[in-house]
Amino acid sequence: MNIINLIDYNLYNLIITLMTSKTTALMMFISYLGSALTLITLTVGLMLILKNKKNAKYVALNLVIVFLLNRILKLIIARPRPNVLRLVIENGYSFPSGHAMVSMGFYGFLIYLIFINIKNKKVKYSSIVFLSFLILSIGISRIYLGVHYATDVIGGFMIAFLYLIIFIKYMYKIKS
Repeated sequence: MNIINLIDYNLYNLIITLMTSKTTALMMFISYLGSALTLITLTVGLMLILKNKKNAKYVALNLVIVFLLNRILKLIIARPRPNVLRLVIENGYSFPSGHAMVSMGFYGFLIYLIFINIKNKKVKYSSIVFLSFLILSIGISRIYLGVHYATDVIGGFMIAFLYLIIFIKYMYKIKS
């Protein structure tokens, strides 16, 4: 068994030890927070309520780019989904996890905006911790629900993190 299969196998077996009907309902809800519908709705909401319209535009642009990047990578890599107990139906390829990658890209960018714009330290740091926990929980939910390998989620997080560094650096160039 190679290292990737070992990671996938061990993390899946660890996570499914938590399996109960209540945990499954919670994981389905958490997974929904990383769905396209939720992220598009949040983006539209942020575009309407953010006073800084330039930031609102970047929130939308970021979501579109990270989504398209995920789709392109899935087509290139074409890794089949796990053949385990699937608690939800998903189509398409497995790597990188779209929920993990796009959530890291979207909520990670919100973390960045909160960090640079919110002055109240309690609000700033509690929001950052909450969103960080949400990102991690979305990734775990995808493994729990049986639609992704652990390495799909880890890879999605890593690719999105690198993407965010580039996106934020590019955003700064446009602002200056």
